[in-house]
Order: sequence, then C-alpha cells, then structure tokens
Amino acid sequence: MYWPVGAPRIYAATRSKRKRPKQDGNEIAVDAADEEEDASALLGHGVSRSGQVFATFTATTLTIWQTSPAVALASVTRSSQQLREYGPNTAVLLRPDASIAVVQTSLGFLVTYSITIDPEARVFQQHLRQGTTRHQSIGGRFQHEEERAGFREVNLRFRMVIRVDAGITKALALDEELVVATEKPAAVQCIRWSPDSTGSQTGTELLNRMPWISKRTGVANMVYDRAMSLSVWITSDGGAYAVQRLSGMPKEPDGPKRLFRGHGFHAPSTSGEIATVAAINARFSLLAVGCSNGEILVYTARDYVGSIVLSHKLQPPASLSSTGDLTCLSYSPDGYCLFAGYERGWTIWSAYGKPGGSSFSSDRTTSEINREGWLAGILNVSWLNGGLELLITGQNDDRIWILGMARSAVTGCYSTANISRTLLQSSSSLMVYRGYDLPDLTTISADSSLWHHVQIPAAYLSNQKPIRCAVISQDGRYVAVAGRRGLAHYSVNSGRWKTFDDLNAEDTFAVRGGMCWYQHVLIVAVETDEHHEVHFPHSYPPSKLAYQFQLRLYSRERTLSDTSLVHVERLASPIVLISPTGDDSLLVYTYENILYHYVITATADTVTLVQVGQIAFHGIIRAPLRVRAMSWILPDHQLYDGEPSQDVKHASVIFLVDAKLVLLQPSTSEDRGLKYDMRIVANCVEFYALMRDQNPLIRSSRSPIAGSPPHESLIDGQQYSPPLRDSLWFFDGDRMQCWTDVQDVIRSAAMGLGTDLPSLISISIDFYPKSILLSKGIVLGVETELVQRRDAHFAFFRFTTSTQLFLPSILGHHLSQFDSSAAMSLSHQYQHLSYFPHALEILLHSILDDEVDKEPKPEEALLPTVLSFLSSFPEYLDILVQCTRKTEVRSWRTLFAHLPAPQELFEESLRKGLLKTAGGYLLVLHTFEELDSSSDQAVRLLRKAKQAHDWELCKELARFLMALDHSGDTLREALEKMEIGSPCQSRHEPGGATNGVQSQESSCSRSRSRSRSRSPRDPGASAEGRDYFSRRVH
Repeated sequence: MYWPVGAPRIYAATRSKRKRPKQDGNEIAVDAADEEEDASALLGHGVSRSGQVFATFTATTLTIWQTSPAVALASVTRSSQQLREYGPNTAVLLRPDASIAVVQTSLGFLVTYSITIDPEARVFQQHLRQGTTRHQSIGGRFQHEEERAGFREVNLRFRMVIRVDAGITKALALDEELVVATEKPAAVQCIRWSPDSTGSQTGTELLNRMPWISKRTGVANMVYDRAMSLSVWITSDGGAYAVQRLSGMPKEPDGPKRLFRGHGFHAPSTSGEIATVAAINARFSLLAVGCSNGEILVYTARDYVGSIVLSHKLQPPASLSSTGDLTCLSYSPDGYCLFAGYERGWTIWSAYGKPGGSSFSSDRTTSEINREGWLAGILNVSWLNGGLELLITGQNDDRIWILGMARSAVTGCYSTANISRTLLQSSSSLMVYRGYDLPDLTTISADSSLWHHVQIPAAYLSNQKPIRCAVISQDGRYVAVAGRRGLAHYSVNSGRWKTFDDLNAEDTFAVRGGMCWYQHVLIVAVETDEHHEVHFPHSYPPSKLAYQFQLRLYSRERTLSDTSLVHVERLASPIVLISPTGDDSLLVYTYENILYHYVITATADTVTLVQVGQIAFHGIIRAPLRVRAMSWILPDHQLYDGEPSQDVKHASVIFLVDAKLVLLQPSTSEDRGLKYDMRIVANCVEFYALMRDQNPLIRSSRSPIAGSPPHESLIDGQQYSPPLRDSLWFFDGDRMQCWTDVQDVIRSAAMGLGTDLPSLISISIDFYPKSILLSKGIVLGVETELVQRRDAHFAFFRFTTSTQLFLPSILGHHLSQFDSSAAMSLSHQYQHLSYFPHALEILLHSILDDEVDKEPKPEEALLPTVLSFLSSFPEYLDILVQCTRKTEVRSWRTLFAHLPAPQELFEESLRKGLLKTAGGYLLVLHTFEELDSSSDQAVRLLRKAKQAHDWELCKELARFLMALDHSGDTLREALEKMEIGSPCQSRHEPGGATNGVQSQESSCSRSRSRSRSRSPRDPGASAEGRDYFSRRVH
C-alpha cells in the first residue's frame, strides 16, 4: 500500500507570470488576465515508460522535462499561423522510449517532434564553492551526480504533421505505432512510426466491421498496458471493452484484415454506470472502469478470451456534488495502489479497495486561499521514480506538483520479515517502526518517536535510484536496499551504512528475485554481467563467471566488495523470489518453474548454502513470473526428526499467484511418483502471513547452529499453543482474515474440492494492516492524515500507526464453535497484557450488539456462552459494568436477561471490595428502578469508600445522589446515616465533621448546577477505568 507524505514540490511549468485580476473602480478587469491564464494553463502531461522524461503542454507550448531532478530542458511554442491552420493543442503523447513527442490539435492534426539528447552538451551545471554549508547538509561529502555533471541538453525538432480527416477522439503512442480513434467514420487507425517491410505505414478498421463491439458507437477513450499487451476501450455509449492488437493474422476470406480482437466486459444498465475513464493493473490482472456517478468498478481478467468478471466496487469518498466527475485513473507501477482524480480532489485505494490518503478531508476555502491546486482538483496524474512520487496537473493552473509517497517494503520485496516488521520506503529514505520490543502500552501508542527515519546515502541514490527493493531483518537490527544496480545495507543500532567503495563492482550486478537476512548475513538473488571477473572467497578461485544468476551472501561485519563475499551459489536460470522458512532453510523459486530447497549451514567462520532438494511444478503453475510469494509447511514429525533431503516429499506448498492463495499438497501417483494436488484457498489476497515463517518458532534437532535451544514454541519470550503458532493470516482489501490452524486447512483441502475449508475469522479494521503482533494480540497498521494549519501556507500529509485487537474476534469464533477449551487456552496466554480485560469487554460488546439487532432464538444465542466464559476471569464484574457504560440502555435488558439480578452483582462487588465497580451497578439499579428510595445501596457504598479513603469515589457518589434528588435531601440523609454533618451544617456548627469527606462533599454540592442531566452520572466511571484503545484500538 502507498501513503502520501509531506508537502509536494511545486514547479512553474510556463514562462509567463501569473497575473491576478485588479480592482478598477467598481469594475473588475478580468478579461485580459483570463485570456493570459487560459493561454498559460496546463492542459495535461505525458510520461515516458522509464519515467525519466515527461512532457507538459499548454494550448500553444510543448515543454520537455527530466524527472530527477525536475528541470525543464526544452520547449517549443507554435506560431500563430500554425495555430490557425492546425488548431491549439489538446493532448500530448510520448513514444515509450521518449524519442518522439506527438501533439494532438483541435482540428484533427498530429504534430510530431523528435527528441534528441546530446550526451556532451549541458543545459545547467551547478557550481558550488568548497565548504558550502547548504550543499554539505544535503549531500554530505558526496555531491549528487546531476549537480556535478549538469543536465544533458535536449533538442526538440519539428518532424512532421499528420492530418486525420476523420477527426480524432483519442490517440495512443505505442512502441511501433500510433493508434488513433476517429470520429467520422468511427474507426481505429494504426500509423507506424516507420514503414514496414511492404512499405505500408497505416492500417484502418471500421468499428461497424468489428463483430464484438456494439453498433453505432465510437471510441471515446483508450488506455494500454504493455505488460498485459491489452487495451481498454471506452465507447461513446459508456461500454468498456478489453482489446488486443492482432499482428500477422491472415486476411479473412472475402473480408478486410482484422487489426483488433476484443470482448465487452462492462455494459451500463443505468446512466450512472456510463464508463468515462479506465486503468489496467497487470500485477493483479485488474481492469478498473470509472463511471459517471463517481464509482469505480474493478474487474478481474482471468484470460484473454472474454472471461472478465466484476471483482469489487469502489465508492467515492464523498457525494458527486462534492467530488465532481472522475477525470483520471492510474495504478502504481507495481499495481498495489489506485489513484483516482476528480474535478474537486483525489483519493487512493489499495489494490482491492482499502481507502488510503485523500484530499477531500481538506478545507476547500483554505486551499483556495493558499492556491493549493493539487488539493482542489485533478486534470491528470502519473507515477514517477518507480512509484515513489506522483506528478499532478491541476485544473486551470500553470504549475505542476510532485507529491512524495511512502510505500510498504512488501511491494518491492515480499519477505516474511517485511510483513512481521513495518518498514516504509520513500524516494530518499526509509522509516522503521521500532515499537515491537517495547512495553504493551507503548506499542499501541501513536507516538511519532517510535519511528526511526533513515536517510539513504546520497552517493548511492544519485547513481542507482530509484530504490526498487528494501528488506529488514527478522529482529529489526539490519536493513538493506537495492536500486537499479548494486545494494547497500544499514545497521539500525549503530546508524551506519555500508556501500561499495568500488563503483564498478557495484554496477556489475542487479538484485533480481529479492533479498533476506539470516542473522547478520544478507542473502541476495542477483543477475550479474556476463564474464565479469569475481574473486570468490576461500575455495573459489578468481575466474570469469559462466553464470549470470547467483545467490550471494554478504556479511554485515565485512566491507561491501567482490572479495568480501561469504558465499556464492550459481543457478542456471533467473530467480523469481527467495523465501526463508523455518529456522535454517531457504526456498528459491526460478523462472524454470523449479523450487530449490537449501539448508543454511553456519560455522564459526562462514555461512554456506547446501542444496538438499528441488521440486518441479511443470504443468501446475503456468506462469512463474506471476508468483508473488511462497511458503511451505512441514509436518511436525518431519520438521523435528526428518532428513532435510526428504522435506520436499512431505511439504505442503503455499503460493500467492496474482491475488490467489494456492495450496499444493504432495501425494503419490499411480507409478509411485510425486504429484501435487492444487486448490485455491483464498482470492483477492493483497498479502498473507504464515506465523510459522514469520517467527522462528521451531528449533529443530538438525539445526547446525551451536547452542540452539531445545524444541520450544516461543514468540518474544511467550509460549504459544499450536492454534496461533500455525495460524495463517491474509488481507483481502477489506478485512483481515485468519485460520487459527493451517493444518486444518491442509486436512480439509486433502479431502477434495467438494469439502469446505474451515471457517475464516474476519477482523474488521479501518486502516491498512502491516503486521500481526502475536505476542501483544494486535494488528498493527498505518494510516495517513492531511494537516492544514493556520500558521502555515501549505498543507502536508503525515502518517501514524494504528492498532486493532484481534483477540475478541478469535475468542468469539472459538465460542461460536462451542470450543470453550480453545478459548480458555488462548486467553491464558494473553492474561498478562494490561489491556486484556478490555479485549474481553470488546468481545462482550460485539456479541451483545449482534444479538440485540438480530434477536436469535434462545437455542442459537451466543451471549449466554460468552457470559459463562467471562465469569471465569476475576475482571468479570468490571467487564460487565464497562460494557453497560458503552452500550445503549435498550441493550441492557438483553444483557441482564442472562445475568443474576443487578442487586446481586452489586452485593458481590461490595464483598470483593470492588467499590468503583459497585458504583457502576448503582446506575443499572437506578435505570431498572430497583434502587431503594432511601438509597441504602449508595449509603453503604459511600461508607466503604470513606473507610477506604477513596475521596474521588465519594465525590462521584455525592453527584449521583444529587442527580437523584436536586433538593439535596437524599444526600443530606445519607450523610446523616453515616454520622457526617451536611455541608451546610459544617459551615455554621463549630463541631462540624473535619474528616476529609466534608471538603469532597462540599465541592460536590457546589457543582450541583452542573449535574442536571436526567440520567445520573455513573459513579463508577473514573480515571482507573480508562479505555486504553479508545483512540487507536477498536
């Protein structure tokens, strides 16, 4: 997931200065200003595939920019004569390699320009005197490469004009051709950048000759995705079609040559479902269609032959009158985030619909005063810097904004450590959450000091940005990053980075397939330059590499260089991903659809990888590149006592393919061979977490590490039973889902497709989850908020942590399955938590609300079971009182229908010395009209509170009695029964009571005017009954 951070950088995109209208007497001279602003206002932008170059345009001007840093390098302004002949600019297209820019005009012309880069000439070159304080603070002793070398000169030259007589509705610039949708007649033309072998340069297909598209319609919008080789066409009647370009297809008999093949997947049934914009997500095979009512319908493309089904709907964050029409949709390069731009703001969602940052929470008046067009409305948006920055063009503005984004490290490197610990990555820094090992109440706080901000070395950034991959160690001590080439790693404790001193060695390899930490050793899947000479350590002699694909091991204790490699393992094919499992195993999945199993062998001097098995998934997994993550589960007998070489025969493998969680189970075929049975156990999965892998729970007897502890199931020093040790979690874009025991899933899946899987436990959350803290019973996540301050003329985003208790949901699930022993066992493991009683209170509250609304039959009611379970805990009476304080009075009848009389609970609280709890039951007795008219219960409680010197409770009881009788007679009578003079008597009688209650009661009497509500204040509500999770945990 992505979160906006900070304030955007603002760039003037035109040469003219903005002029505001001036007051001229009683008339406002706006015409000249409006004309100038209209001519200089940006109409959109286009970005190259690499993201290193983008173009902006106005009605008359085209400007070419470089992205890092954002600098305008070339510009061309069309002449007045050309504007009259061809019309003003309406759109700009960039060929994916940024060699050609195409300007679309209002009169149906395409004006093309060649973009050439001179590698020698420089447009800007920054010269700084030595010792410049500002520069040293930014880059330290290193100067940024672009500042030292300057910016290369870009030449923008007129190429040709293409006239399209039929009129242009939309155009796309692809690698080999321009695709142009025309208006009259409705057709699609393909114009090649250069003629093909036959000399032909154009091809046209009329829409009425396409059998798969509705008749009498035209193409209004088009988007294309190269990874899927797929386009989405939006037609004038509001339909959406998935379209493929046909190349080399033979001409049909007695018919024209077919250029396109498509399938309709969205047909509007109402005027609000008319499609206007679209976006393609290749990572998750999703097609998003924005509609005229502001909704976004997201479809799943299962294949290329028309199997496209609705996945989910995204509702706009406000009404259509507040948001305006949808103007643009754009998925992040990795597909984990969807940006939606509206006429009056913008918002983002995760791949499957969890809301993220939004501008609709801003104060529009303040935004207009500060001229923050990036909050007021969006014209166009693009992702830069590998998805870590957003390029925003506003409505009727001559500026561009570049907004920084922070993303989860899971998006670039799916590692179990990145899920178990929160690591965020921005364009130039890392943010590490360090609250995991702190006390419980500190972990659940939103204190910003729990975040450790790390600046990535400027020298590495200047050479290798964008950062594509980041990974943290399981214990949170080390972090590693990898950009276009090379890598760097960091120690959180010492605050020191290590990078390659030899830049040539850094440039010889790129990280492909991910990274992970094993203690202080970094394991990296790399792709090297062929024939690069490397001096391998120990037994490896210096040689020229014969393999391009390797597993490299780097020690944090050594310098980064080719000579300091701990170990190198060569592979014959590229690596898709690596995944540590258990305590000493590494799984490596390759493009050849083979899973390799390595055992990590550690000695006092070195760490090596020993391959002990492999599994071929030919015919099982069709597209290895679509595998995002992988784990396996070994039976306990094999994990403890089995030979590592036999693990592949016993392991059940979990793959995350696109958004499908797939379980492969081994079995023996008829010829006694090994085969795998496949079953999809979950869909719409953004990420999953297998607790066995996240925490090295099992130390097997075959572990080679000296001094390894005996067989224990430990997490952060706490012992856990199998239900949580083997739990499997995943996030589906809306809720956190959990199976308490993955072995139950395996057993159910082994029975065949007709067997239902165990029921899931759903945990509702209102933020994006990042990790599951088993030892603390919470789900930790991140959310962002927009800040607008009166003392600042700009708005900015900041993020904070949020937490959610998962214990109530799991306990409720066990109780609903009539498994009280499992619920009790789980509860005993978490009784040490300071907020454990609050978790039980949430359990009761949720069950009570459900049964009040649904009114189940007596034999189906779960509330009696829950109350019986809660009665096993010493906090039982407190939990009941806290629940009544936070529920409506109408729910009390349902609750106390399964409980002893409130009078009995009051008496029990008194016997146990729970005075504040007993005070809470006074309110219940009063509500049920069971309170004695003489207030005997209140007097008894007041006497005990006086004896315990609990003056705060005495004050609350006095207020309670005053609320019952505004005349004060009830309070006066209670004080007389306690042989305490009334406050009035104490003022006039010299023998008045001076035991301390007087001052408390007097203050209560003086506050009589503040206690005039119909319902008395709960005397049991005090500071000691505070709600730990009232703000951050729900």
